[in-house]
Amino acid sequence: MTDMSRVRSREQISEVANLAREIWTDHYVPIIGQEQVDYMLAKFQSEPAIGTQLSEGYEYYMASRNGKCAGYMAIVPDAGTGMLLISKFYVLAAERGQGIGRTMLELAEAVCRERKLGALWLTVNKNNARSIAWYLRMGFRNRGSIVQDIGGGFIMDDYRMEKAAGQRLFQP
Repeated sequence: MTDMSRVRSREQISEVANLAREIWTDHYVPIIGQEQVDYMLAKFQSEPAIGTQLSEGYEYYMASRNGKCAGYMAIVPDAGTGMLLISKFYVLAAERGQGIGRTMLELAEAVCRERKLGALWLTVNKNNARSIAWYLRMGFRNRGSIVQDIGGGFIMDDYRMEKAAGQRLFQP
């Protein structure tokens, strides 16, 4: 069973930052390289960065399985666009395939419905084939390419994926 808890304390922020370092190093170094991973962790997933994001309206959630932190996500509800951004969505490699991602996505969809938002969206690296396939199975649709300059001489070369809030999750 997966338990979800909202990140609010400094200890939880620290736990998310440590989890991010582990997941990103394992998963993204082969895709974008160590230098860009280090840059992105410092800019987007360090304790100070997460604290700033929380003060700007991001909501972070940790997923735990058997009492151990197994993943996390960050969402940004936007009433102005009527959409909910899934900004971060990560599960430890050893915990994948256990339904944790599905539980996290179900929580994001519940928040979307509660706040009367019509759709969820996220970006995913174009070379992240496993994640792209999972999002497609979960009912997301590829809405096209997004290339963003993130500073430090790096870009994010992603696809924008969207899913209607009321759409059922695909059952594999």
